[in-house]
Amino acid sequence: MDTELLVIGILFLVVSFLVGVLKQTWLLSGFNEKAIKDKARLGRVSGSMFFLPVGVCMILNSLIDYPNEQFVLLTVSLILLVLVYFYINRKLLN
Repeated sequence: MDTELLVIGILFLVVSFLVGVLKQTWLLSGFNEKAIKDKARLGRVSGSMFFLPVGVCMILNSLIDYPNEQFVLLTVSLILLVLVYFYINRKLLN
């Protein structure tokens, strides 16, 4: 069991709750707030489509040992990041 990865996964779940449910979009960096059409939708998308799945994947990777687990975690995280990035740029930016 990898306790560091477990703690990071739990932190991702907390950030997912804060951004997705409580709409704390100030936790997200790297976007112009004036260019976003719907900040509540931005919170839902980034919280439920990125932070939640990556947090769950990190927790599962901390509990289960299997070959190439770092590669799987990195690949899943990058794919989700790219998908959310393109979705936000296509649908939520002015």
